[in-house]
Amino acid sequence: MPPTFGWDNFEDIAIALADKYPDTDPLTVRFTDMHKWVTELSGFSGDPGASNEAKLEAIQMAWHEEFQDRQN
Repeated sequence: MPPTFGWDNFEDIAIALADKYPDTDPLTVRFTDMHKWVTELSGFSGDPGASNEAKLEAIQMAWHEEFQDRQN
């Protein structure tokens, strides 16, 4: 993972969220909560106002894929 990352680093964010919230199914997380969690990640350097629904959906899907991989 790079030392810092922003909204477009979907995979890096997904891995960091899966590490921090290993028992959380990403499909149950509201976008408002996910936005907050992403901005609180160590190394996140993106502008909190630069996110949008499409970016949050991409993060959620990448996180869901990571979550499923870890369940197997």
